[in-house]
Amino acid sequence: MGKKKEKEEEKNKYHKEYGAFSNLAYVAVRMVRFDKMTAFTIFLAAVCTPVAAYLWTFMSKFVIDVVTRQDTVKKLITIICITFVIQAVFTMLQSYMWAQWWRYIGARTDLIIKKNLKFMTMPFEYLEDKDAMDCYQKAGNATGGNYQGIEGMMHFMENSAGDFCVVLVGLFIMGTLSVPVMLGLAFLAFVKFVINNRTNKVCKKKIWDPLATWWRKDGYLSNTFSDFSFAKDIRMYGLKNYLINRYKEVSKERLEASKKNELWWWYSGLAGNVLWAMASIGLYAWLIYSVINKDLTIGNFSLYLGSAATFFQFTRSLFDRATELLQRSREVDDFRSFMDIVKDDNEKGPSVPSYNSYEFTFDDVWFKYPGADKYALKGVNLTINAGEKLAVVGLNGAGKSTFIKLLLRLYEPTKGRILLNGEDISKYERSEYYKLFSPVFQDVWMFAFPLKANVSMDAIDDTDDVRVKKCLDDAGMGDSVKELKDGIDTEVLKVVYDEGVDFSGGEKQKIALARALYKNGPVVVLDEPTAALDALAEAKLYEDFNKLIDNRTAIYISHRLSSTRFCDHVAMFVDGEMAEYGTHDSLLTKGGAYSEMFNVQAAYYIEGGEGDGSDESDV
Repeated sequence: MGKKKEKEEEKNKYHKEYGAFSNLAYVAVRMVRFDKMTAFTIFLAAVCTPVAAYLWTFMSKFVIDVVTRQDTVKKLITIICITFVIQAVFTMLQSYMWAQWWRYIGARTDLIIKKNLKFMTMPFEYLEDKDAMDCYQKAGNATGGNYQGIEGMMHFMENSAGDFCVVLVGLFIMGTLSVPVMLGLAFLAFVKFVINNRTNKVCKKKIWDPLATWWRKDGYLSNTFSDFSFAKDIRMYGLKNYLINRYKEVSKERLEASKKNELWWWYSGLAGNVLWAMASIGLYAWLIYSVINKDLTIGNFSLYLGSAATFFQFTRSLFDRATELLQRSREVDDFRSFMDIVKDDNEKGPSVPSYNSYEFTFDDVWFKYPGADKYALKGVNLTINAGEKLAVVGLNGAGKSTFIKLLLRLYEPTKGRILLNGEDISKYERSEYYKLFSPVFQDVWMFAFPLKANVSMDAIDDTDDVRVKKCLDDAGMGDSVKELKDGIDTEVLKVVYDEGVDFSGGEKQKIALARALYKNGPVVVLDEPTAALDALAEAKLYEDFNKLIDNRTAIYISHRLSSTRFCDHVAMFVDGEMAEYGTHDSLLTKGGAYSEMFNVQAAYYIEGGEGDGSDESDV
C-alpha cells in the first residue's frame, strides 16, 4: 500500500490544487490587467441577462391583466411599446457584450505567451522529465480553446454574473408565490449540480488526466507525418503504413476515453431530465391549487408559471456554473501547476562579474539524471584554465555531453560544485551565466527566419550584416551564401515562406559555427558539431576554427579525435568517470584507452588513407 501511495505521489509531484476561489481571482486579475474593458463586459452580462429572461414573462402578465379587466386599447398599446423599447435597448447592449469575446482571447493569448516563455527559460533538466512534460501538456490544454481552462474561466465569470442576477430576481418573484415551492425548485437544481459535479470530477481524474501522455504521442505522430525532416525516410523506407497503424493504435485510447466520457454524461443527463419532470409536476399542481383555492389570477398564473420555469432553469444553470467553476478550476490548477513547477532561485541572481579571464573548476562533481538509478557522471575533478583548449573524448555514453551540460549549467550537479574563478556558478543568474558561452551542438536546428537572424540569433534590426557575412566566411559558408539570390537575407526553411531554403547537414553545422563566432563569448564549446563531415574535413575545420577563436577558452567534444592534437589537454571519459587526463603526447606514451582509440582512428586523418571517416569506430 505504501509503494502504491509513493508511486501516486511521484506521478502527481508537479500537480497542485489551489482552490476554486483562488483560481477565479488568479484569472480575474490577469484578465483585467490585460484589458480593463473585460470588467465592463461582465457588468453588462449581470444587467442584461435578467432583463432578457423576465421581460416577456412580465409583458404576458400585464397583457393578460389588461384583457381580463377589459382596460382600454391605449393602455395595451402603451405596455407593448414600452416592452419593445426596453427590448431594443438591451438587445443593443447584449450585441455589444457578445462582440467583446476577442478581449478574452487576447487575455488567454497573453497567458499562452507567458507559459511558452516559462517553458523556454525553465531549467533544462525538466525538459527530459516525463512528468514535467505531462504537466506542460496539461497546461497547454488549459489554454487550448475558448471554453477550456483559462478562457473558460473568463466566460464563466460573464455567464455566472448573468445567471446569478436572474436567480436573484426569481427568488423575489417565487417568494411572493410560495417559499416552499421556491426552496423545492432550488433543492432539485442543487441535486442536479451534485450529480454533474461528481460526473465531471470522475471524468477528469479517471479519463482525461491519464490522457496527458496520449496528447504528447498524438502530437508527435501528427508532426512526424508532415515534418520535412522525416519525409525522405518515410518514402524510401516505406514507413507510411507503419506510421498510420501506430496512429490508429494510439487513437484507440482516445476513442475509448470518449466512449466512457459520453456514457457518464448520458447517465448525468438522464438524472437531470427526471428531476425537471418532478419539478414541473410539482409546480403545475401548486399553481392549479392556487387558482382554485387562493384566487390566483390568470395573469399571475402566467407570471409564476413562466418565472418558475426561468427560475428553475437558471438556478440549475447557476449550480451548473458551480460545476463548471470546479471543472475550469481543475484545468487552471494544471496551468498554475506548470507555471509554479519550479521557482528558480537564480532568476534574479547577480550577474557574472566582468573578469579578464575565466577559469572553471569541477570539484568532486556527480550527476544523476531525473528518475535514473545510476550516476551519469562520477566524482569529476578538473580545472579548465583561462585560454585553454580542452578536448573531451570517449565512447558514446561515457559522460561527455553530460559534462558539457553541467558546465553550461543546463543541469545542476547532484553532488559537488562547479566554480568560476573560485565562485560557485549556482549563485549567478542563469541568463547572465549563459552569455559566457558560444556553444555549437551536434544537432543543429534552423529557425524559419532569414539566414542572418539564424547567425546572429537576434532581431533583424539589431543584427550587424557585415559581422554576419564575416562569420559565415570564417565558418566556410562564404561561397555558398554568394550563390543565394538574397544572400544573408534568404529565408530559411519553407515553413513560413515558400521560397525558403533548406541547407544540407554540413552547411547547417557551418552556420552553427558562424553563430558561435558571432556571439563571441569568452568560452567556446563544440559538442560534436561536425558529425555530417568526413574525418579529414572535420580535422581541417577544427584547425581553422581553432585559429579563429584566438586566445579564448575552448572545449572540443568528439568521439573522433581530430581535435586532440592541437588542444592543450585531453580528458578521456569512460563510464561516467574521467579515466585519463593529460596532453595528447603524454596519453599516447601512456598506452592506455586514449592511445588505443587514437591508433584505431589515425588512418582516417592521413591524406589518401583508407576510408573517409564514415566507417570509423563509434568512439
